[in-house]
Amino acid sequence: MIHKLPPLKQMLKQLQQVPYLASKNLYRVAVHFLDMDDQALEQFCKSLADAKKNLEKCSICCAWKERQRVCLFCFDTKRDQSVVCVVEAWQDLLAIEKTGGYKGVYHVLGGSICPLDGIGPEQLSIELLVQRTKTDIKEIILALNQTPEGEATSAYIAQKLIGTVIISCLAQGLPVGASLEYMDRLTVYKAISERRPF
Repeated sequence: MIHKLPPLKQMLKQLQQVPYLASKNLYRVAVHFLDMDDQALEQFCKSLADAKKNLEKCSICCAWKERQRVCLFCFDTKRDQSVVCVVEAWQDLLAIEKTGGYKGVYHVLGGSICPLDGIGPEQLSIELLVQRTKTDIKEIILALNQTPEGEATSAYIAQKLIGTVIISCLAQGLPVGASLEYMDRLTVYKAISERRPF
């Protein structure tokens, strides 16, 4: 039936390329966009295009920042530049920021090592992290998700940095297999404030 509606077929094909969008929700999302009035749809598309045009990854920490502006984290003089919290993704950084209990800087890896998905250390910003530790960095906090991939990535980073800086990780209390972005603020706050040596 859908093959008789080429515009809808093309739209669904594009939506299928959005990661984390469950296939059971494709039709709901498509209907949501089709039901939007023209002005709202135009505003949505403009916001998406503007974000793509005006945001880029920081060359130091790999977090999103506005083009032509300094990073909100790397150049904040109120932050402890000697402590770096390493996270897999930008949304994990946001989860830690929401606690209000961390005052250091960040490093966003862009994922975790997963050979089955073709993601090795080279696809992540691990080498950039190693280069950062050659400055005035005193401590690296490994705040990766407690999944097999996150644990493997933490072990790999620890092996590369052992003996050069203090390496700590989040305290236990985060459920194994959980993602930081879905944790409540208190759990994340306790995990970051009660971190332990790796």
